[in-house]
Amino acid sequence: MRIVAVVDEILISRRCASQREKARQRAYGRLLLTINAVRAHLAEFGIVAGIGRNGLIELLHLIREGEKPEIPAEACLCLAALADQVDLLKQRILELDRQIMKWHRAHDLSRKLEGIPGVGPLVATALAASVPDPSVFRSGRDLSAWIGLVPKQNSSGGKEKLGGISKAGNRYLRQLLVVGAMAVIKRAKLLGYARHPWLVSLMERRSTKVAAVALANKMARVAWAIMTRNEPYRALPVVAGN
Repeated sequence: MRIVAVVDEILISRRCASQREKARQRAYGRLLLTINAVRAHLAEFGIVAGIGRNGLIELLHLIREGEKPEIPAEACLCLAALADQVDLLKQRILELDRQIMKWHRAHDLSRKLEGIPGVGPLVATALAASVPDPSVFRSGRDLSAWIGLVPKQNSSGGKEKLGGISKAGNRYLRQLLVVGAMAVIKRAKLLGYARHPWLVSLMERRSTKVAAVALANKMARVAWAIMTRNEPYRALPVVAGN
């Protein structure tokens, strides 16, 4: 009975972690929508906010202080209400990030997954929470297919044609892994590709986005291996001349 109770407790913990990830995703989506609404309202008065959220927040501060006389007082009230929503959503996302980090630090598997290049605490907790039993997947490719990171196959007349990724399965995990892969590629461009010779070969033939999806696919396979073997990530040794 004690073993069953412990298993149930682990499952409940992972479900709660998964719900926090989804809540963060929804809050972040609403934040982007609210910021875009503010930009649209400002554009009606010929005002373009600075690049990024920081530029917009600085402009909203000026609006709250009444330092933009070209904006009518009634419009300022509406913009101030939207600014309050931005602040509230940012605070909510910060609270969820703290809860996710706390869960990450308390779980050994999540910390092991963080060792994969391109996988931070957010991706690690999402993988650990979304895949409670990795043994249901026969291989890393099956996990990657479940996430939606494998190409669609169109076979006819004995000829196999590969298309774009299927985009089936877990959209949230797919987005996180692709973003993480893009970060690895960006860092590799700055510091060199010594540890990723296969990535060099791929980027010579394909675009950066295609290479990022391929790298995300590989990250998912490595994550499956770590989850099934319960071992930390071990980087391959760098071969001289690559």
